[in-house]
Amino acid sequence: MKSSIGLIGLAVMGENLVLNLESKGYSVAVYNRTTSKVDSFIQGRAKGKHITGTYSLEELVENLESPRKVMMMVKAGEAVDKTIEALIPLLDKGDIIIDGGNSNYEDTGRRLKYVESKQLLYIGTGVSGGEEGALKGPSIMPGGSPEAWPLVKPIFQAISAKVGEVPCCDWIGKGGAGHFVKMVHNGIEYGDMELICEIYDIMRKLLQLDPKKMEQVFSEWNKSVLDSYLIEITKDIMAFMDEDGTPLVDHILDSAGQKGTGKWTGIEALKAGVPLTLIVESVFARSVSSQREERLVASKVFPATAITPVEDQQTFITMLEKALYAAKIISYAQGFALIKSAGETNDWDLDLGNIALLWRGGCIIRSAFLDKISKAFMSKKDLPNLILDPYFLKILMENQESLRKVVATAILNGIPTPSLSAALSWFDSYRCDNLPANLLQAQRDYFGAHTYERIDKKRGEFFHTNWTGHGGETVSTTYSI
Repeated sequence: MKSSIGLIGLAVMGENLVLNLESKGYSVAVYNRTTSKVDSFIQGRAKGKHITGTYSLEELVENLESPRKVMMMVKAGEAVDKTIEALIPLLDKGDIIIDGGNSNYEDTGRRLKYVESKQLLYIGTGVSGGEEGALKGPSIMPGGSPEAWPLVKPIFQAISAKVGEVPCCDWIGKGGAGHFVKMVHNGIEYGDMELICEIYDIMRKLLQLDPKKMEQVFSEWNKSVLDSYLIEITKDIMAFMDEDGTPLVDHILDSAGQKGTGKWTGIEALKAGVPLTLIVESVFARSVSSQREERLVASKVFPATAITPVEDQQTFITMLEKALYAAKIISYAQGFALIKSAGETNDWDLDLGNIALLWRGGCIIRSAFLDKISKAFMSKKDLPNLILDPYFLKILMENQESLRKVVATAILNGIPTPSLSAALSWFDSYRCDNLPANLLQAQRDYFGAHTYERIDKKRGEFFHTNWTGHGGETVSTTYSI
């Protein structure tokens, strides 16, 4: 009997997805380039299950029912291209190649066109939730060949996380839409994690709370509007003890790693001209942390700012909660603004309200307030920005003072808050009716004859001034990236 689906790549995510598939009633054929992994998996976690080990791509394909569905869980980049090239001669018209890794969406768009030119179908899908999500139910964000979706929909929705009876998986759009949305998901994840880390830093340095006390704080917050996976695991981390009985978090080196999806999100925001300030600062925060040796030198040259104790700790903790919620809303607002821009630019016809629903379960950024985000975009399809929705507008009006006081207090005490500060700066810029860009335009026109618009003339009419008296009347072309 042939298998329902084939999977290539038996690292942790691959293995767990296979076990998830099998537990939902699907038979799976598996292959790994290092074939010893196939043996250890079949003889170990897969033993006695409807999982067939294969030792070549030819054997894998032969073991699949038609139309064949082959899912790759391999490292993004060259490995994906090589696997596709090897698969194409083995497949028949209408068979489906699926990339479930963290590929760049532009690569996915390129591969889609190539695979379709061979009369095959292609899906690039984001899979979020880590090891546990892959095993028990991830958030899945597929895009690519629309004709492929009905053929994989029952499988993907069966293995995805569920909120009630609603699967955290639905079609995103054509081209590289699925991987683009997953990329922005990861960017928001960077922002969420950095915001929590900055709040943690304020609690330990300014309030001088120990991990045990912080565990209590995060535990309470996880029962509030901040209810989310990342707050939950932060609570667990605070409670985890090292072998010597002291908090493990205090023994971990303060140098963060990153795999690149946060950086990609920032690059795409720069290309699109969408101010993704909070998320970009969260990426740079990891970069600064990795410069640990330089930081240690600088810390000896520049003395630490004296900490001014907070008199009413409980009031300040409440303020931290409100500040974190306000900044979190701004992070998601920026992320969805980028998705909205990309959907319009690439003609993807993205449903922002539906995308928010896909993130309610299984994924790393799952949060209780994603329901509110979904309702905001569903109730007004042309909503310019999330913070203009009445619900989120009210929250920001109520919480902005706390964000201001937290950022100001941290700055005065020398505690870095790059993402919290970026959230506040973006908010103040977005709601400002008179930014200093008038001077900036004057500067550009002065040195480069780039022209400017006037407040007493209609938009789209450009002017140039001979600022020095000896310049010409020739102007530079007016354009915007």
